[in-house]
Amino acid sequence: MLSKKTKYGLKALIYLARRYDQGPILIADLAQEENIPKKFLEAILLALKNNGILQSKKGKGGGYYLARSPKLITFGQAIRIMEGPLAPVPCVSETSYAKCTECGSEETCGIRIVMKDVREAMAKILDGTTLADVLEEIDKAEETQKGVLNFCI
Repeated sequence: MLSKKTKYGLKALIYLARRYDQGPILIADLAQEENIPKKFLEAILLALKNNGILQSKKGKGGGYYLARSPKLITFGQAIRIMEGPLAPVPCVSETSYAKCTECGSEETCGIRIVMKDVREAMAKILDGTTLADVLEEIDKAEETQKGVLNFCI
């Protein structure tokens, strides 16, 4: 399950992706628009900045903005920054592998076999989904919703 920190981080990234060509966005504006506590958001954005996803500008006209195109930032990258490895158990992690102490044989461990498939499926989806892809899906969903609302009127 995603933590609030990660959900807020993803919401902020989607917001910034939608405004990619508009320059830096003030934390206060982003916090208010996305209903994210400002202090919490500051820490999240700093982590994303420290890991190369965001950049910031100080002073007048300052704020945060994406460090690269929304087409080049994946959900997987963002989630790993905020949550750590995608793997549900340490013995299948590609970035933070650790042997499970209670496991006799990794090769025959049923839990590991299933969790490896889970990790691979999650990585395929999250690493294959960019912020640009998400914006496109949001736009489609909004168009569908408009069509349904117009039909009901």
